[in-house]
Amino acid sequence: MSNSFSVVVWSKKGCHYCTEVKEYLNNHNIAYQDIDVTNDDDRRDILDIKYGVRHVPVVEIGKGEVYEAVTKVGIQYVQEAIDRIKKEKDSLLS
Repeated sequence: MSNSFSVVVWSKKGCHYCTEVKEYLNNHNIAYQDIDVTNDDDRRDILDIKYGVRHVPVVEIGKGEVYEAVTKVGIQYVQEAIDRIKKEKDSLLS
C-alpha cells in the first residue's frame, strides 16, 4: 500500500469509530500510521494542543505543504479530506 500523501490515525482500543476509519483506509489500500492513545494521556495532550480535542479518532492527512486534520467523526469527513489533498496535489503538479 503506497500513498502519494501521508496518513496518521490517532486511535484507541475499543473505539468503534477508530476501527471504522482503519477498515475504510485498508479497504481503499491507503497506508497509514496508527498512534494508539489508549494508555497514554500525553498523546491526548498532544491532540488537545494541536487541535483542541482529546477524542479519537483524529486523522491527519498531508502531502508537502498541503495538510489537513480530520477531527470530526465520520468516514465522509475522512474521504472529503483525502479528496481535497489529492486535488491540491494534482493542481500543484499542473
